[in-house]
Amino acid sequence: MAKSKLWGATVFLACAIIATPLAQGQPGKYCNTAVYSIPTSNSRPRGVAAGPDGALWFTEFRGNNIGRVTIDGSFNEYAVPTPNSEPYGITMGPDGELWFTEYSGNKVGRITVAGSIREYPIPTPGSDSQAITTGPDGALWFVEAQGSGNGKIGRVTTTGDFTEYTVPTPYSQPSGIAVGPDGALWFTEWNAFKIGRITIAGSITEYPLASGSEPLWITAGPDGALWFTQQAGNEIGRISTAGEITEYPVPTPQSWPWNIAVGRRDGALWFTEQNANKLARITTGGEVTEYDLAPLLSAPAGIAPGPGISGLWVVGLNGNGIGGATDCNLGPRD
Repeated sequence: MAKSKLWGATVFLACAIIATPLAQGQPGKYCNTAVYSIPTSNSRPRGVAAGPDGALWFTEFRGNNIGRVTIDGSFNEYAVPTPNSEPYGITMGPDGELWFTEYSGNKVGRITVAGSIREYPIPTPGSDSQAITTGPDGALWFVEAQGSGNGKIGRVTTTGDFTEYTVPTPYSQPSGIAVGPDGALWFTEWNAFKIGRITIAGSITEYPLASGSEPLWITAGPDGALWFTQQAGNEIGRISTAGEITEYPVPTPQSWPWNIAVGRRDGALWFTEQNANKLARITTGGEVTEYDLAPLLSAPAGIAPGPGISGLWVVGLNGNGIGGATDCNLGPRD
């Protein structure tokens, strides 16, 4: 288990907090951000996804809530029925609702835009489910970091029927998952230092990385390849659908690259640096630019394209905030 992974139907409506960019005069590269404080203190937000209602939906790992925030900062929080479930990944499902994993609750949950939650128990006990995505087959696919020791890739239909596939490498600890341009699901193996590919029929192929790299999150890029973060390797990796791997170092040492997504406005890839408190951009040519983030977004975790002028939304694990990056610039402040 990654040491950083351990960190973490009542409705609450909160008033918007005024957008707070970084303090004027701070040197270095920066992003103006509209940042909002999550109502539940120490909620430890993990994942974020755009919903069909024009709002952002996010998981509160310690708060045991699914949160919703509009682009002007109005919040709703919905308690997950299972106590201490530690909701983790979240995605919009093929049914137009939000689906999420429960790391300790050992369930996959579904929440409607009205806030109604239904949970489906994962067949394997103690699976430690993390990332989740909608597959090309109209089902939800997710990773089980501890599924029976080896780790598993799970599939659940919108009616709650499960299928599980064991990862060939023992103790692989899969973490991230994404749909590839080839119609397969691609996933990271954090403890095995591999990238995996699984077809919708359940056939798995694995591609090795450098020892100690710790691949964490993965997304399909605009160039027909898959891009992923390497937590301990401090690199951003690219793998073609043929299995060819290229790696690009992150300028800040020990930055802990965490989540990665394609920007809605520029077609580049953006990733969070959890240990460096930065948001970074990498072009498909491998050019990396890093930006400082506001204190409410400290220890940035989940990142997702979303509505509003920002195009990108980030949650801060330690800062207990959520924000949309607007314009990112180079150089010192005026």
